[in-house]
Amino acid sequence: MAQGPLAQVLRHLPLPKDPDLLVGIETSDDAGVYRISGDMAVVSTLDFFPPIVDDPFTFGRIAAANALSDVYAMGATPRIAMNIVCFPKDLPLECLREIMAGSLDKLAEADVLLVGGHTVEDAGVKYGLSVTGFVDPANIITNAGARPGDALVLTKPIGTGVTASALKAGRIDLKDAEAAIRSMETLNKAASKIMRETGVSACTDVTGFGLIGHAMELAKGSDANIIIRAKDVPLLPGALKLAANMANRPRTIASSREFLKDEVKIAGIAEPLEALLYDPQTSGGLLISAPEGRVDALMKGLRDGGVAASVMGSVVERRDGWRVAVE
Repeated sequence: MAQGPLAQVLRHLPLPKDPDLLVGIETSDDAGVYRISGDMAVVSTLDFFPPIVDDPFTFGRIAAANALSDVYAMGATPRIAMNIVCFPKDLPLECLREIMAGSLDKLAEADVLLVGGHTVEDAGVKYGLSVTGFVDPANIITNAGARPGDALVLTKPIGTGVTASALKAGRIDLKDAEAAIRSMETLNKAASKIMRETGVSACTDVTGFGLIGHAMELAKGSDANIIIRAKDVPLLPGALKLAANMANRPRTIASSREFLKDEVKIAGIAEPLEALLYDPQTSGGLLISAPEGRVDALMKGLRDGGVAASVMGSVVERRDGWRVAVE
C-alpha cells in the first residue's frame, strides 16, 4: 500500500500505551519492541508480498531476507519466524515447496528457526514471514535518534523496483537483473552487526516507500531535516536507464512523490534520477545515521565486512518548509 492511504488509516487508530512498549507505531519505525525484562526486549515484525521474480526458490530467499531486515534495522538479532502464505489451489504444490525451501535456506544463513505459520487459499501467490528477534533495551536502534551533524550511510544500491517491474514485463532478461536479485537476497545481518559495534544514532531500512519516503520517516522521527546528495546515492546497474521508461516505474513512485511533495525540496536533479529516489525497494539496504566522529570506523567496518556502503547525505537542524532536501 502506498504511503498516503496508509497514513490516512493509521492516523485514526488509537496509540497503544504500555510502560514496557519501547517502540510502537508513533514514529513509523521498522518493528515493535516490547520489554520483557531489564536486559531483554522482544522485537516483532512481519512482511509479505507477491512474487517479484519467476523462480520460486529465489522468491523465497528474497522474501525471507526482506522480512528479516526490519529486525536488523533495529539493531536486534532475529531468532524465530513464521510463514505467511496465500496460495492458489490450481498451482502445483511443488511451487509452494520451492518458495518455502528458498526461505528456509535464507533463514538458516541468518540462524533463524521456522516455528510455524498460516496458509490460506487466494487468487494469487503471496508469501512472507513474521519475525521475532531480541535486543537489550539499552541497545535498541530506532529511526528517532538521528542528530544534526550526523552523516547518512546507505548499505545497498537502489533500483530494485524498476528492475523487477521491467523483468516481469519482459523488457529485460534475467541476466540484466542479476545484480538486483543478488542485492535483494543479501541479508542486512553483517551491516547490522557492524553498526551495533560502531555505535550509531539511528537506522531504518529502505523498502516500499523508497529512499526519500524512509528518509522522511527518519527526519520526522528524529525531529530533524535530512539532505540527500543525489550524486552519492548508489544505483543498481541499468536502473537509471530503466527509470527513464515510464512503463518500468512501479505505481507507488508517482503516489509517493505526490504525497511527500510539500515536504521534499529537489533542485537540479534529472527526472529519472528523482524517480529512482522514490523507487520502492524490496529487501533494500540500511539507512544509517552516524555521528561524524564514527563515520570512518563505520565505513571501514562495512568495507571489511563485505558491505558496499556509501556516505550519501547528512542530518541538519530542523527547518520549516521542508523535511528532506535532494541536492
